Amino acid sequence: MKQLTHYNIPFKKQTFPITLVCDNITNAPNVGSLFRTADAFGVERIIFCGSPIPMGRKMTKTARATEKVVPFEVSENIEHTLKELEQENYTIAALEITSTSSPLSNLAIHNQPIALVIGDENFGVSKAALNLCHAVYHIDMFGQNSSMNVVQATGIACYVITQKLLGK
Repeated sequence: MKQLTHYNIPFKKQTFPITLVCDNITNAPNVGSLFRTADAFGVERIIFCGSPIPMGRKMTKTARATEKVVPFEVSENIEHTLKELEQENYTIAALEITSTSSPLSNLAIHNQPIALVIGDENFGVSKAALNLCHAVYHIDMFGQNSSMNVVQATGIACYVITQKLLGK
């Protein structure tokens, strides 16, 4: 067995119809990690909504240059952004634990792009954004804690979504 490097991995480069919509995510290392996660899962773009994103050393160090290859946009208003995505025929799904959320494993893939709304590190997805989502999904958790880091949760969600898009 030989360990592979970035230069000889057998993965086929692919972009999926997934847009990450970030609701006030402001932690620089989390922003950098979201770029890396988006790159790893072939996400088509990231839209940062609300607060300005930190583009400094902490973010770029964590992103490891993926901020240069993953398309991204900045929007001041998440509600306006979600309404535009809906007009572009996106399925808008939030990743959040609510009284009516469904397990992520129940996500149904339709023949349309997906906008995955992910929330602020402390408060999650805003109520205003949740009200504009077609569906809300959560990750089943089995420990004592009821939440996880936004990047870890996004990685799990992107894995599930890409597997479903690949028909697995």
